[in-house]
Amino acid sequence: MILYPKAYLERVEQITIEFLQKNQIKALILDVDNTLIDYNRKLSEEVVQWAKKLKQQGIKLYILSNTNHKEKVEEVAKALDIEYQNLAKKPFKSGFLKVEKILGEKPENIGVVGDQIFTDVIRRKPC
Repeated sequence: MILYPKAYLERVEQITIEFLQKNQIKALILDVDNTLIDYNRKLSEEVVQWAKKLKQQGIKLYILSNTNHKEKVEEVAKALDIEYQNLAKKPFKSGFLKVEKILGEKPENIGVVGDQIFTDVIRRKPC
């Protein structure tokens, strides 16, 4: 099986409200490393403003990260004023299902954003 993301963008801030509305996305599950923050653990002001703008437009955001560095994820979540879960064990389904319930949206209305397709984006069926 060949897998392709539905969209490929260089930066998370390139995800616009128009793109989300066109694709009927009402919520985003976001990775942290190399998605919201760069390799040097820097959260840019552009990402902060992007998240604020999307939330003002009614888009729900949630951070789902595999990292065991809770403080790092917590710092980003606090700066963006969104909920988070670390130690998510992606790509296993349990973390995604928990977040879907929290967000209160159907899976087809939730976008998953990350830099690694096999861990951040794909939701595998249980064995």
